[in-house]
Order: sequence, then structure tokens, then C-alpha cells
Amino acid sequence: MASVDKTEGHLFLVEDDPSLAALVTEYFEMQGFKVSVESRGDTALARILTENVDLVILDLMLPGKNGLDVCRELRSESKDIPVVMLTARTDDIDQIVGLEVGADDYICKPVQPRLLLARVNALLRRAHSTESANTNDGAKPESQTRQFGSLFIDMRKQQVVLNNNEVEMTTNEMALLWQFAQNADTVLSRDALLNQLRGFGYDGLDRTVDMLVSRLRKKLGDSAEKPERIKTVWKKGYLFVADAW
Repeated sequence: MASVDKTEGHLFLVEDDPSLAALVTEYFEMQGFKVSVESRGDTALARILTENVDLVILDLMLPGKNGLDVCRELRSESKDIPVVMLTARTDDIDQIVGLEVGADDYICKPVQPRLLLARVNALLRRAHSTESANTNDGAKPESQTRQFGSLFIDMRKQQVVLNNNEVEMTTNEMALLWQFAQNADTVLSRDALLNQLRGFGYDGLDRTVDMLVSRLRKKLGDSAEKPERIKTVWKKGYLFVADAW
């Protein structure tokens, strides 16, 4: 039987459902991960910041403090720890708000462990790739930067500057913008974009790319109704326009 593609690390699970917490813990420990569990939102942040965690799996509805507030507060302390948010609702608004406060990904309940593992591994690989780029002395700085008019992107520093003002980006927003920058003036399909973000393609239902594009347009001063910088190409995907900055 083929081995499971895994990236072991320390996961911090914030979940108040004991049976789900036990299921996720057992499954990920079988894959070689260390798993810490917290059932309350109001005590989660302190533990996350004091324990050496690689990724947080965060339920939306928690006693003491909801997952959105926990994520928002975590992002004010650290922008580097990947966060996967669990939600019992499939409404776009939950997913949008989760991404807005800094979650890197979301998954709807009931949780499918193999799908959650795929999401976790994709985020950990990306985090490791970014860390390696930042510590690789042999890499050329130019290969990690892009300039388009008033827009400057530095992947090594995880920094975006527009009109001399730094723009705060979540991990996923930065990753998507970098994909666009590396493929300027080329139409990128949702499948290709999502595959780079998560390690697997678009299933026709996932709204992550669309919501992230919406967030990028808002942060980068592009029109939502008539975008000129990150254009929607009907039935094909998205186009990052190099000379529109």
C-alpha cells in the first residue's frame, strides 16, 4: 500500500467536542504528528503562544471566546503560524470572515480526516518552503522580489508595498499574490491557483480562490465591480495585469 504523504509537526487543536477532538488527535498521531488539545477559546491563545506549535486547527464555535476572535488575536501576535478553521456551517460569510481575520484555510464539518490531513500538509509544506527561502543564503534576493509600477512584492520578507505604504497580508493572500506576480499577464485557472495553495485542484465548489482574490482587490485598491489590476476572465480564471499598477 502506498505510504501517506505527510509532513510531521506539532498541531494545536482547539475543539470543544470531545469525540471530534479524540478522532482528530488519534488520526493525526497515527500519521506521526504531535497533537495538543484545548477545549476553550479564552485559554487557547496563551497556550498557542507558549507551546512550539507548527499549525493550529481552530473550531469556530467555542466556549469562552469564539474562533474568529482567537484567530484575530493570534494574528496580532504572529503572522507565521498557519491556521485551519473548522466551521459547522457552509455559508460563504463564515468562510469570508475567517479569511478576513487571518485564517489560512477552512474546512466544513463533519470533518473528513483525510481531507483535513491534505489541507494541513499543504499549509505545512508552504510554510516550510517560505522558511527555507528566507534562510537560504545562496538564493538570489532578486528571485524573491517583483516590482510592478507602484507595487513591490518581497516574498523573502513576506512584504507588500503599494504607493510606498506597506499592505498587511495573510499567508494565503501573500501566496496567491506571489502566484499572480510570477505569472503576470497570464490567465491562471482556479484549478491551477488552488493546486498551488493546497496541493490539489478545484472541485467546482471551493470558493477559497474567489474570496482571496476579492480580498486582494480590496487591499490593493482594485475595483470590485470593474477590476483592472486582477481581472476575471470568464470561464477561464484570473489575470494579473502587469502594467496596471
